[in-house]
Parts: sequence; C-alpha cells; structure tokens
Amino acid sequence: MILVTGGAGFVGSNLIAALEERGHRGIAVCDRLGAGNRWRNLAKRAVGTVFAPERLTGFLDEAGAAVEAVFHFGFGESSTDVDRMLEAEYHAAADLWAWCAGNGVRFFYASTAETYGDGSAGFDDDIGEAALARLAPLTARGWTRHMFDRAVARTVAAGSRRPPQWAGLKLFDVYGPNEYHKEAPSLPLLLWRGEAAAGFDPGVRRDLVWIGDCVATMIWLLDSPDVSGLFNVGTGTGRPIAEIAASVSDAAGREIEIPEGTGPAGRDARFGHSTEARIDRLRAAGFDPPFLTVEEGIGRYVRDFLARGDPYL
Repeated sequence: MILVTGGAGFVGSNLIAALEERGHRGIAVCDRLGAGNRWRNLAKRAVGTVFAPERLTGFLDEAGAAVEAVFHFGFGESSTDVDRMLEAEYHAAADLWAWCAGNGVRFFYASTAETYGDGSAGFDDDIGEAALARLAPLTARGWTRHMFDRAVARTVAAGSRRPPQWAGLKLFDVYGPNEYHKEAPSLPLLLWRGEAAAGFDPGVRRDLVWIGDCVATMIWLLDSPDVSGLFNVGTGTGRPIAEIAASVSDAAGREIEIPEGTGPAGRDARFGHSTEARIDRLRAAGFDPPFLTVEEGIGRYVRDFLARGDPYL
C-alpha cells in the first residue's frame, strides 16, 4: 500500500493516476477536501480510502506493515493560515519521517522552489546545512517547507535514524491538469483564463515544468530504492514570461497580451524574479529522461485538458 498525503491536490492526484496506471491498487489518501472542487481530482481514481489528517495517526497504527511508501504533499492548507500550514508542512512531515524511519518505510516529500526566496542565493539543491542557511524564503509555504529541509539536513549530517530511502523534491513552476482549485495556479493557467493581464514583467524568466515530468521523477525514485537526497525538479531552463504567453497564445489560438514593465503585484508577487533549477544532482543520481519544453507542455495542457469539456485527469 502507498500512502499519499495531499492526494486530492494537484501533484498528489497526478501521482495517484500514474501509480494506478502502473497497477498499484488500494492507495490511501490523507487530505482535506473542504467545500470546493478538490474532490474532483480524485473522482476518476479507484483509491482505497480517503481520510482527514486528524485520522492519520490511527491509520498508521492500524495499517502498520502494509504501508510500503509514503508521499507527503501536505494537506491543502490555505496560505493565509500559517499555523495550519506549519502543522501540515513541517510538524506532520517530521512525524511521518520519524514513523517511516521507525518502521522501515520509504519516505518522499514535496519541498518547493519557494525555499530559494528571491533567487539571489542561487537555485542549487545543496543539502548542506550552510547552503540551506543562506536561503531566505519570501512565502509562508516556502518558509515552512524550508524548515523541514533544514531538519532533514541536520538529521542526515548527524547520522541519525532515517527512512531506508528518502527524497525531498524542490518543485519549480509546475503546471498541468488538476490545478484548477489552487489559490495561486500556474502562469499558463492564469494566462488561459485571462487573469494575468497585469502584474507580470515579461522579461522575467520562469522554469516551468510539466506535471507529468514531476511525476516521472517520483516514479523513478520509487523504482530506485538506493537513491536518496534533496533534488530540484525543473527543466533547468528559465523561459521569459513573454515566450510563455506566446506559447499559450499559439496553443489556444488567441492572443495573450502582457503589458511590459508592469512588474509583480498582489498574489502573483512570486513571479517578481526569475527561476532556473540546477538539476545536476538529479541527473548525476541517474534520472536522464528529457523534460518537455514549454511549447510541448503547454500544447499538451491546452489540447488534452483545458480545451475539453472535462479538464480533469
């Protein structure tokens, strides 16, 4: 059995779809569904059970040895409630790490490129304590996940007990199906919706990564039990926002305009600086499939999902 926390979210639901395609059955999902449409991300999946985070301890006590791997993506907490986010992104992650270490279960968790802050310290996924100490996240999610990255780094440096395999994934600008419920969706989706007419500097470069490539990285890790570490997951190439908008225009068959020099604003302030993942460590670990280009990924997103009546995976 595989446990996916945050399984009704964007990344989690895409992973579950891929696991099902590989023949995994009875996947357990721990998440908050709330009053919105997060449930639709699971509507096509044959999961074994879905339960709230408050039931997680009881589930682990009961499931025990049946759990072979845990993927932790949090619990879909609102970015405006930092206390709940801290509980989901840091404390729950630490509890799951300890449980996996004590029970010999493999553990994978989502970090984020938001841990890099404004990018002035670079985008190197060095797990050294000194390297992590130089980073200054600008968002609550970036800060809480950075706290856990640092806790893992201390544990590894001290040689303390750890899961038999572990990996933290610093996800860059992920886009693709099942992100429709998010408070801050991807730039391609915002552009498709016409919600990005202002607040973006077209000269900023973003490392956009197709969700299918992120999932492929996770599946590869699941198939590579000897690989552990903290890894960036991005294409390694930042693309100007103006080019991203042009790709959406081409795929949508309509013009997408972004006024020049408007700069970042409001909820999209995270787009105020460029991002470009260093993926040397991921490649050195053995993951060698190419990532989709922006043109390929956005074309697939629009053609296979956004332009259809049912955009869900």
